[in-house]
Amino acid sequence: MILDSKIPSGPIEQKWSKHKMDSKLINPANKRKFTIIVVGSGLAGGAAAASLAEMGYQVKCFCYQDSSRRAHSIAAQGGINAAKNYQNDGDSVRRLYYDTVKGGDFRAREANVYRLAEVSNAIIDQCVAQGVPFAREYGGLLDNRSFGGSQVSRTFYARGQTGQQLLIGCYQSLSKEIHKGGVKMYPRTEMLDVVLVDGHAKGIVVRDLATGEISSHAADAVILATGGYGNVFFLSTNAMGCNVTAAWRAAKHGALFANPCFTQIHPTCIPVSGDYQSKLTLMSESLRNDGRIWVPKSQETAAKLQKKQMNPNDVPEDQRDYYLERKYPSFGNLSPRDISSRAAKEACDDGRGIAPTGLGVHLDFRDATARLGESVIRSRYGNLFQMYEKITGEDPYQVPMMIYPAVHYTMGGLWVDYNLMSNVPGLHVLGEANFSDHGANRLGASALMQGLADGYFVIPATIANYLVTQQPGTVTTAAPEFKAVENEVRERTSKLLSIQGARTVDSFHRELGMVMWNNCGMARSREGLTEALAKIPAIREEFWHNVRIPGTGEFANMELEKAGRVADFLEFAEVMCYDARDREESCGGHFRLEHQFFDKDPEVISGNTQAGEAKRDDVNFSHVSCWEYTGAGNTPILHKEPLKFEDVHVSIRSYA
Repeated sequence: MILDSKIPSGPIEQKWSKHKMDSKLINPANKRKFTIIVVGSGLAGGAAAASLAEMGYQVKCFCYQDSSRRAHSIAAQGGINAAKNYQNDGDSVRRLYYDTVKGGDFRAREANVYRLAEVSNAIIDQCVAQGVPFAREYGGLLDNRSFGGSQVSRTFYARGQTGQQLLIGCYQSLSKEIHKGGVKMYPRTEMLDVVLVDGHAKGIVVRDLATGEISSHAADAVILATGGYGNVFFLSTNAMGCNVTAAWRAAKHGALFANPCFTQIHPTCIPVSGDYQSKLTLMSESLRNDGRIWVPKSQETAAKLQKKQMNPNDVPEDQRDYYLERKYPSFGNLSPRDISSRAAKEACDDGRGIAPTGLGVHLDFRDATARLGESVIRSRYGNLFQMYEKITGEDPYQVPMMIYPAVHYTMGGLWVDYNLMSNVPGLHVLGEANFSDHGANRLGASALMQGLADGYFVIPATIANYLVTQQPGTVTTAAPEFKAVENEVRERTSKLLSIQGARTVDSFHRELGMVMWNNCGMARSREGLTEALAKIPAIREEFWHNVRIPGTGEFANMELEKAGRVADFLEFAEVMCYDARDREESCGGHFRLEHQFFDKDPEVISGNTQAGEAKRDDVNFSHVSCWEYTGAGNTPILHKEPLKFEDVHVSIRSYA
């Protein structure tokens, strides 16, 4: 399969402008003839639906939440990046672009990342016009703070509620278009399959989560903006409903899944407290602006902290190891997420973790509070501190927080070209659901940037390139393909309900998550991945013979919803492991134990890097791994899109 990324020619600074000039246009009267389906109403989907409707297209927008205001974008805390350079500290579009390419360990497309940085400033202008209450300095100008992987302050924020405030702004635009009639909203409706007519995506099959009704919807193009797949690990910072279903069903119809093993471990989460937990809670990376991360230098002190025999405030300064500041002095506590996560794991593996489980490190605001005053810390992070105290019962103004890495974001997703269209004609993919902008590791505050860039600025300019090749309205739900897919969905639903086994859906999900975390989590090996590939089919086999789903499919049935999503995770997890095993290198969030720098390596001896850091293989793996589904239990087929770096110099990724 030949993958055409459709990257424009010319200097990187001119590619997006040139592409917009060369792209097709549809006149206003003709736009009204086209119908576009948008699945997902978070920042990417909501922005796309609102923007396309304002341009004149007829839009159908679907979300499984009871309101688009409940999309998981609401959970983003710390901020959104843009290269405004309000701090006059040397930021620029080019610097944001380079930081993002480097932060992704040189595994992202140059052209896509530059476009993302280029439109970032317009995103802030758009959001301010919508009334998003970004933090402001004393003089009234928008404030900025720093995030990991950057040495400048470029992150715009609204305390620790940035995602919520941006989503409210997006929701206002979406509501306006719903009122005008340009968008028809379908809440509490889950996409269960995509419909292809003559090889083109022309509609979806959905289930009404309140009534159980299964129905079809046709359109001239389909947009998926359905988020990531972090819940394949069961325990993650994602909302319980987040799933891979929409993307995976598209993959089963031929859409290529790109870099599925690129999952992000966030270093700043509240540690696991017991087996009863079903999700984890993220503490914003922004806390690392003022909080210092440390563990005791001795295992003996760590043991006392674990058993609550010692107050962390009583650990003498000379007995504290501020390991990020020690290992990465240039970036310190704002080192990128993948590097910070592995450093925390390394400290805990050394027996110096401070949580009761041994899996935790301190995030300490003692010095910042002494320097700035508690009122300043409250103004910056008050709601985050409140959330931490509610969950843990400890006051972070008085004692250091406990944090530990957890699954957060997924950089992999459906393959898309420069127009954000997958290899399935007509199927476009936005935000976290695609693979395009972050490479092997996402820098903090870049998720909101990508979602809004894709929805507000990219897809409105590129979707016409596909639509001009189509006759609007020629495909309806009367086409036989819709009936065939509907029947498949009904049969699958009936099969799930008929099993009536002895185990709950959650028990299978938890078992799968444990296998994935242990073998395809923060550290991976060929041996562990091979073990996972042997275990996952057995879990899937038992699932289809022993899962128990109470109730029927005729009304609301949350267990049925979960079962369908877990069934997809049980297939998708295999592809993740195949991808991780095939990629014989370490890069970003993909850390293979066999592929790290050791003391004897010349790069370590020369001082260019440190032992234990990720070791890339640019000769053999400077490509996007795109996997073609070949059936449950069958080995997927690998296709590759070579990554060409013509503008940046690929080097050892150092933050020292």
